[in-house]
Amino acid sequence: MNSPFPKSSSAAGEGRIVVRLLPEGVSGLEAFTYQYPLKLITPMRPSETKSALVFLLSYGGGLVGGDQVNLSIDVKTGARLSLATQGHTKIFKSPTPGTVTRQSMHVSIAADAAVCLLPDPVQPFEASVYEQIQTFRLARNASLCLLDWVTQGRYARGEDWSFVSWVGRNEIWAVADGQAAQDRLLVRDAVMLDSNRAHPQLPVLRESMYGLGIIGTLVLRGPLMKTLGEFFLAEFAALPRLGARDWRSDDLKKEDDSLLSLRERWRAERLEMEKESKLLWSAANVRGCVVVKFGAPTVEAGRLWIGSMLTQEGSISHHFGEQALMCVK
Repeated sequence: MNSPFPKSSSAAGEGRIVVRLLPEGVSGLEAFTYQYPLKLITPMRPSETKSALVFLLSYGGGLVGGDQVNLSIDVKTGARLSLATQGHTKIFKSPTPGTVTRQSMHVSIAADAAVCLLPDPVQPFEASVYEQIQTFRLARNASLCLLDWVTQGRYARGEDWSFVSWVGRNEIWAVADGQAAQDRLLVRDAVMLDSNRAHPQLPVLRESMYGLGIIGTLVLRGPLMKTLGEFFLAEFAALPRLGARDWRSDDLKKEDDSLLSLRERWRAERLEMEKESKLLWSAANVRGCVVVKFGAPTVEAGRLWIGSMLTQEGSISHHFGEQALMCVK
């Protein structure tokens, strides 16, 4: 018996999100489609949020070896989109080293539009093989907050960077205004983690991570992210440098501490937390994008740090709403 319904034109793992600015001045979904193993959820009404919210999920809580996911996102002029997850993106074991699990995301952000992608970290299981490509094309005055991070695996099960390989690439492009001009690549950030040693004298992947349980990259671009980018650069510049020593007496230290502003007290507490948790980080301005790199021995230490930084500065909640921060709190 022939089905009365037309055949779907969507391929497995394909998804598409289109966000536009509604007449009420809020951002809403114009198109919203997905196919297994990709799953998308939008739980909130547009009128109740500062940005459209979409959860990026997969059936079964993760991607099976060989799964292919391809998501296309188009954010129209003036609209705002927040992207989150409901837990770690788990990458299950591949049956062979040649069976690669892949995810690709292509995001187009129109003029005065903005995207905030703050997901939970990717968690590759032992013997998994994973590749991820995320491309963002920004028009003039478009804004982007992108967090990309990966864990050592299931630490409670003894996994410690035990996967076969993990490859991630993020590209940020500035879209040309005129027809004669060409799009300009601003940032291409690539991370390649391979368990196969290129030379016997080189350390294995686990040893080369020097005790880190999570590493991440935060990329900020555009007018809505300007103050947040300046915040990270200023905090990085204020970090204690090698060889620095506080020559004040204990009494003078206590007296000076009592006069610290709220921002300075928060900074002092954060620096102590970074020291205790052995968290490392850096920040740099690259072609108008602020790129932050960080690593921590535990997932929670990394989450606590990035969440504290974003919450303290306040731009994300102001422009996208508190729901945009749910994965880093």
